[in-house]
Amino acid sequence: MPTLRSATASASPAATPSPAAASTPRSVKRRLTPGRAGESPAASRHTSPHRSPHAGAGTACTPKLLSASPKSSRKRLYGDLVAAGKPLPKWNPRDPAQVRAVKEALHVATVPSCELVCRDNEQRRVFDFCKACVEQEKAGSLYICGCPGTGKTLSVNKVKESLARWADEMGMETPDSLAINCTNLSNTSEIFSKILGQFQNRKKGSSKVSPLQQLQSMFSNKETAPKRMMLVIVDEMDYLITRDRAVLHDLFMLTTCPHSRCILIGIANAIDLADRFLPKLESLNCKPLVVTFRAYSKDQISDIIKHRLKVLEYDVFEPLALEFCARKVAAATGDMRKALGVCRSAVEVLEARLQVSDEELGMVTFDHMDIALSKAFKSPVVDSILCLPQHQQMVLCALANTFQHCKKKATTLGELNESYIEICRSTQVPAVGMLEFSNMCVVLSDQGFMKLGQSKEDKLRRVTLQIDISDIGFAFKGNRFFEKCLEKTRW
Repeated sequence: MPTLRSATASASPAATPSPAAASTPRSVKRRLTPGRAGESPAASRHTSPHRSPHAGAGTACTPKLLSASPKSSRKRLYGDLVAAGKPLPKWNPRDPAQVRAVKEALHVATVPSCELVCRDNEQRRVFDFCKACVEQEKAGSLYICGCPGTGKTLSVNKVKESLARWADEMGMETPDSLAINCTNLSNTSEIFSKILGQFQNRKKGSSKVSPLQQLQSMFSNKETAPKRMMLVIVDEMDYLITRDRAVLHDLFMLTTCPHSRCILIGIANAIDLADRFLPKLESLNCKPLVVTFRAYSKDQISDIIKHRLKVLEYDVFEPLALEFCARKVAAATGDMRKALGVCRSAVEVLEARLQVSDEELGMVTFDHMDIALSKAFKSPVVDSILCLPQHQQMVLCALANTFQHCKKKATTLGELNESYIEICRSTQVPAVGMLEFSNMCVVLSDQGFMKLGQSKEDKLRRVTLQIDISDIGFAFKGNRFFEKCLEKTRW
């Protein structure tokens, strides 16, 4: 199978610190040993503020995209093979191996083997912070916040790998690391036990002293303090919030102990969490550096999906379908996990079409993506509509038809009944009587689908729709029976 070419990354030279300073930390002195003095500036390439911290030596795994000409009706995702004059392998949606490969590439659990795109600035800030702590052998704290699916945890993991490579290249001790997911803690105070267990085994008979007190005592004495730095990554920090927030404050205060070796990185989804607890931390002199991960834009979502698909060497999605997905997800949440899930769902829609049709279907099209997006972003109202009895669903179809055609915001129960009877005739379903129809409308009103006014005569009761009319169309999309009920309505 042809392989994709890689672009060679150039290293940025960094200035070598002077060994003359009397206050130079031990780690920096180790870096200035005679064996390392003659190293090329490329050895310290991670110190350049213009490079992403995850960049490695030699060849970076960044396959090049071919820019489509303005006259091109279709953009190629894998320009290297085309530029080399080699034919692209043809995408065959009936090949189980190819379908599995596509789904695996789009799975949220699949970690990109190369660089993490679209988060260079955030990763550089986190890396520079960690690097400074290691060089100065000084504890510190950093707080990362952002909406779900914005690459926070993945970026921190990439920075951890880059930090280990950088320390090894500079001849420094690689920091230990501890990752804690707060959702797995039985209680909030258990986090101190996990940190203590990583530094040293708790001695028997010390049950009277809490893990927090042992950590505070350890970091307050130079003789008992650990020599190696420790990178502590606390994910889902929202779960540590208690009424008095004592655990959260005590955790960050560990970095202020005289001989602490903790590089604390907290990750949380709550954007306002920093505003809620930062003032107190500032008063305690342990305010962390804050890095915010913004929601992905449509261009970033599109770039990330294309980056994941580069390993396949064949086109799976039509460019218009990918753009539609990126725009929709960016406008709704900017959640990259949601975008990957939608793309996988679109592939499954194509698979389902192939099972019931002998038609030769190629790539995932706009229509396939539209169905996948409708499933992903349907409101709870859609599920409620699908659970209704058939005649109540037909009443909603009649209500949608009435408002869509007349552009009215309200109608009467009599007019709605006429529209309902017309639908029953067109679908050859026996209609219920007026009394039963009125009772069905009362039930729909109680469930919040419509609102019924008061009148002496049932037929004159005012009816208004309480849900979005598009939800009715989404609920019955793909259902031939109800699509016939709504065939006069344009969605």
